[in-house]
Order: sequence, then structure tokens, then C-alpha cells
Amino acid sequence: MPDRRREPGYRREDVPVRGGDLRTGVWGDRGPLAVAAHGITSSHMAWTLVGAELGRDHRFVAVDLRGRGGSRDLPAPYGMAAHADDLAVVIAHHGGGPAVLAGHSMGGFVVAETARRHPHLVDRLVLVDGGAPLPLPPGAGDVPEAIERTVGPVLARLRRTFGSRAEYHDLWRAHPAFTDWTEACAAYADYDLVEVTAAPAPGRAPVGGGSGFVAACRLEAALADAPEVYALPGVRPRPLPVPAVFLRAARGMLDEPDAPLYSPGRAAEWLPGVTESTVDGVNHYTITLGPVGSATVVRAVRSTASDRL
Repeated sequence: MPDRRREPGYRREDVPVRGGDLRTGVWGDRGPLAVAAHGITSSHMAWTLVGAELGRDHRFVAVDLRGRGGSRDLPAPYGMAAHADDLAVVIAHHGGGPAVLAGHSMGGFVVAETARRHPHLVDRLVLVDGGAPLPLPPGAGDVPEAIERTVGPVLARLRRTFGSRAEYHDLWRAHPAFTDWTEACAAYADYDLVEVTAAPAPGRAPVGGGSGFVAACRLEAALADAPEVYALPGVRPRPLPVPAVFLRAARGMLDEPDAPLYSPGRAAEWLPGVTESTVDGVNHYTITLGPVGSATVVRAVRSTASDRL
């Protein structure tokens, strides 16, 4: 099967930012600039299907956020402001804006903050099932409990050491959101692994001989970022300074048809002026890693891209 990462002209580039180099995946070398940010424990490989198509007529640059993927060794502080400033450097590295920004899940909050901090660099936003403050889950008394109920299973893998790549694949293949296991899903899982040969970090279970694989995302980065995605007391609706569309996955993080991450209308309520639409037949993951979802994201980026080359 073809390697979708390498269609067309896929390459990895490091961009100097505060504390070191930020890893990016780049598809295409001409056309309007589009920059993408991923979810809380993810990587730029969440955008492989989107990049493979947009790279035909865009310069599509997807980042590994600080503490994740190839950027895992960049130092704290984390947080939306830090990630937004990193994105601003990436945009400048590619000639400056304004660029179309796309953000999936927590990445939606990152690109929204980039627009607020650096509006001159941003043309428009494509928010992909993320970027509007989430309600605290019913019965959650505080932020740590809310995090555990919302993304606890996602964070659990960051505390484990895996004996092989196949073991890690099996973990993802058992996830309800990935019943259709594709080449893009396999590439996403492979990239997320870091081989370790010494004793694992505190909080990670050891394997025989202290060797194996760990997820690339650092737990401390995810935990530091997570509180900023909730509608905590004092958080109020805020319009965005640039035009934006919100693509809402009809199904939830576990592919639940009755529990989407965002209820209809929530994005428009918390981000006044945003244009919200529902993408049917996709869940929180397959909205970028599945053919229907990725095609919808591609259309949204192309329809909002400026004519600047």
C-alpha cells in the first residue's frame, strides 16, 4: 500500500522555538499556507490524510506540540499561550501569514489562542471538534476528576511501557473509535512510540530488562494543558478575532452516537460568530483519521484559504 505520508512531498522539518526544536510534518511546497495543531496526546500524524490531499495545492504544515511526538523534549511551561507562540514561530518560518489554521480537539484551543495573540498571522480558522470550552462532566467536583472522566483512558497509555509495537497497535485497535483500522491509523500509532532501554520514568510500569516502548507524549504536558479546555467558573463566551468554522463530530470519543464531545450549538454559544456544522458518520478521532472526516476538513480549509501564495 502507498505511504500516504509521502504524498505529495511529505517531509519532516524542525523549527527553532523556545528551548529547542519543534518537529513539524510538511506536505506540499507551494500555494497558500495552512498550519495545523493536534489533540492533547496526539501528534502531527493525526493529519496524514488531510496533509496528503491538501499538499497538492497548499503548503500544509502540521506541528508536534511541545511535549509531544518529535517535540517531546521541549521544556515547560506548556499551555495554550506557549503553544500559540510556537505556532506563530512556525508561521514566520514559512514566510509569515496570514495562514489558515486548523486545530483538532485541544488543537482547536491552540489555534484559537494563536488567533487571539497573533491575529496578523491568521487568515481564518478551521476548528475540528475542539476549541470551544467543554462542560465539566456531570458529578465531577474538580478539574482532575473532570480530566479523568473525559480523557482518562487516553492518558492511561502515557503511564505504560509496552513490550512491542504490536502490543501498542493492539491497544489502539481495541479502541471503539478505530473499528476501521487503516494504514493512516497504523502510521499514527507507530509514530507515537519511543523506544526505551533504561528504567522507565516514574509512573511507567517496567517491562523485562527495562526495555520496550513508551508513548511519545509526556504525561506532564497533557496534564498541564488539560485544564484550559473546560468552561471553568469565570470563563465566558468570547468571539474570535478572525472568521472560523467549527466541524462537529456526530459521534463521541468512544464512537458513541448519543455522546458526542460537543452537543449541537455549543460551539456557536461559546464562540459567538463561528459557523458550526455537523459531520455525520465520524467520531472524535475519525474526523481527521478517516476518509469522510478528512475530506470534510480538506474542503473546509480550501474554502477558507486566502488567495495569497
